[in-house]
Amino acid sequence: MSDRINARLSAPLAEFVDRMVGEDGLYETPSEYIRDLIRRDMERREGQMAQDAILAGYHDLAAGRVFRSTGDFASDMDVLDRAEADGWR
Repeated sequence: MSDRINARLSAPLAEFVDRMVGEDGLYETPSEYIRDLIRRDMERREGQMAQDAILAGYHDLAAGRVFRSTGDFASDMDVLDRAEADGWR
């Protein structure tokens, strides 16, 4: 991927970007605005992934898919792999 992106905008989108940029806008340049939009989208998606992982943990807990931790990550992953292979029996 290059470090430059060119995008064609419809008139309404271009007008909106123009309002967001410049002396009366929140951003100095269109590039600054686009970078901020991308950063916010990245943060939102990362937050959604964390929320999904937490929700999956709650589902596991509710379904009884739990085990006592050994305190060692590698050992716990072995226990988890065996439990999943055995269908949590």
